[in-house]
Parts: sequence; C-alpha cells; structure tokens
Amino acid sequence: MCNPDNIYTTFDEMLPREAKEALLGQKGFVIWLYGLSGSGKSTLAFLLERHLHNEKKLVKVLDGDNIRSALNQDLGFSDNDRKENIRRVAEVAKLFADTGVITIASFITPNNELRTLARDIIGADDFFEVYVKASYQACNERDPKGIYARADAGMVESFTGKRSGFEEPEEGVDLVIDTEVLTESESIDRLIEALKQHPHFQK
Repeated sequence: MCNPDNIYTTFDEMLPREAKEALLGQKGFVIWLYGLSGSGKSTLAFLLERHLHNEKKLVKVLDGDNIRSALNQDLGFSDNDRKENIRRVAEVAKLFADTGVITIASFITPNNELRTLARDIIGADDFFEVYVKASYQACNERDPKGIYARADAGMVESFTGKRSGFEEPEEGVDLVIDTEVLTESESIDRLIEALKQHPHFQK
C-alpha cells in the first residue's frame, strides 16, 4: 500500500480534457455493457466499435477476457478480486474518457454494488449503463466459449450464475437489450439509436 504523504499529483499541469476533445472532435464517454457470460456483450462491443470507427470516432474496447489475460491476470474470482477487477477497469476507462476517447467496457459486473462503483469512479455524466440480458439457460445453450460445459462439470470456480450470483439491475439502467428476444442486428441497432439520443453524441 502506498503512503499518500509521498504522492504529489500534477493533474493541474496537464492539458485540459476539453483541449483533447477539441482535437478529436468528440466527447469522451464510457459505454458499460454487462450481463452473463454468453449474453452477447462482447459481440455488441465489437459491432459498436466498428460502427463508431466508421463514423470517424476514436474508440477503445475493454473486454473482460482480454483484461484478465494481461492487466488483471493476478486476480481471481473471489468477491474482493471481482471488485478490484472492476475498480481497475473503471479507472482505466476514466483515463480514456478524460483523453476524449469513446470507451466500450464489456464485463459481467454481476451485482449492483460493482455497477455503482464503476459509475462513481467514471462519473455519471460519462457513464452509459447497458444491461445485455439473457437467462442462464439461454447462455448455457449458446455456450460460445465452452465455459458453461466446464462449469457444469465443476471445472470453473465461482462461475457467475451457477456458484456465484448475478443480480438483475436496479432502476436507473440506461438501456436493456434482451438478446433472447432481439436478433444481433436488432440489438446493435437499438444500442446505436439509444446512443444517438445522448448529449455526448449530439452534433
């Protein structure tokens, strides 16, 4: 643990966020997609990334598996490690947003406490919360990574939805996309249309 008495921040000497946003011609922003493994979060994140890139926007995707393979490879899946995983990701997303980058975060984020943590770190004005909804049964049937089969065989510790709980969002979520009802094309269209109404995306 670092000693705060030995830290001397220099934020006031840096170029302001507005200068970077003016250079890029866009507002920094974080779109936080969450839901069970296999719900369609990553698929939507990558589709949105391509759409915004084609719109000449600078975009960065932070994906759960990618982050855990590098930055957060020291973390497991205990409650404390899950919290630290989200805390680190939210701090990174905030850095990107403060640089004017549109950031898409795709993480299970299994409970409301963790979603609130992410929102508080990033700031409510820069945070767009999207619940990618699909039941455990539907995700189990899809099982694109084979992880549900491993979980059913007892090979995955603290698997979300089976041995570790997943909370439905409280009121206030910005958008719910039910991928059991909507097709992939309908889902990304709904996400894009919702973002078009947000002040950060207004021309």
